[in-house]
Parts: sequence; structure tokens; C-alpha cells
Amino acid sequence: MLDLLANKWTALAIGALEDGPLRFGELKRTLEGVTPKVLSATLKRLEAASLVDRVVFAEVPLRVEYSLTPLGLSAASPLAHLRNWVNETVTQH
Repeated sequence: MLDLLANKWTALAIGALEDGPLRFGELKRTLEGVTPKVLSATLKRLEAASLVDRVVFAEVPLRVEYSLTPLGLSAASPLAHLRNWVNETVTQH
């Protein structure tokens, strides 16, 4: 779990999902610089670790939304502190 949470894209994806469910394209736009392949792999790992729920809506075209589980929400707060620390430290140096 620590290996997963220490990943840059994991921390950023969890942060992006803190405000509510997002579709893949919305996540990709929010996480500037992530490739579709890396984002897909990150979301699959988060889902496998029960940090993210993936809901498929039977519509045409299919709509898929990602949201944090209660476990994912509990990880969001400490990760937010880490992201804030990194942002403050990097801007000071």
C-alpha cells in the first residue's frame, strides 16, 4: 500500500477525486502531463487496492466514473498534507 500511495500519479489522482467523481477524460485534463496509459494503470491499481470505485453506466456511449471509496477518502487527507509540503518546499528553493 505504501508503494502505491507514494507514487506521484496516485497522490495526484486521489487529490483530483477528493471533490467527487470524475470521468477518465476529466481526470486526464486535471492531471496535466499524465499519459492515458499511465492514468489507466494508476486507476486500475487504485481500484484493486479498494481506494477507488469504478462505475460503468449503461449508456451510449458508455460512461465510466471514478470516485474515492471510504478508504480512499481516508488516504486523501495525509496525501494532501504531503502535496502541500512539496509545493511549499519546492517554491522556497
